[in-house]
Amino acid sequence: MIIAVDGPTASGKGTIARAIAAHFGLPVLDTGLLYRAVGYQTQLNHGDPDDAADALVACDFPDALLDDPALRYESTGGLASRVSVHPAVRKALLQRQLDFAGQPGGAVLDGRDIGTVIAPHADAKLFVTASAEERARRRHAEMLGRGVDIGYDAVLADIHARDARDTGRTEAPLLRATDAMLLDNSDMDVAEGIAAAIAFVTERVRRPS
Repeated sequence: MIIAVDGPTASGKGTIARAIAAHFGLPVLDTGLLYRAVGYQTQLNHGDPDDAADALVACDFPDALLDDPALRYESTGGLASRVSVHPAVRKALLQRQLDFAGQPGGAVLDGRDIGTVIAPHADAKLFVTASAEERARRRHAEMLGRGVDIGYDAVLADIHARDARDTGRTEAPLLRATDAMLLDNSDMDVAEGIAAAIAFVTERVRRPS
């Protein structure tokens, strides 16, 4: 059973993907973490994330980097969005994702092109989203909770910038697969969003099209 969870930044797709994986006893991959690793490695290399050559070199990051807490920083998310526009980077990371999706027993993958590129044959697909304002509110609260001094307007501007890059890139842009369930959790709390997602996947795998 392969489950694809896509959506824009700060939509809650990672939380939902992990909950689905736990419910069904499946391994889960946050594919965005791969791009965060590339972005962060580019920075460690003193390279330019907007330069395709610099970003491609950073694709050869050590596996241990995936456990670095720095990958969760807001600034690293911005780097990930910038390196992800390069077709060469997406190609370099493609096989890692395909191998994870193809493992025996199935898997849950979350990202921005899982249902359209990585696993178009997934048994269940979700597109998790929320309004830009709500996503910025959640991210702003999260950052303040971590002691990051930043204004809401700056977070909202970053959300809009990332959305523009993710949906506007020519290679594997962020978009909802035609057969993906749209889960807009703007007015849901975490528990409600998870419950809706699990209910959909349960029904979908019981009654495949």
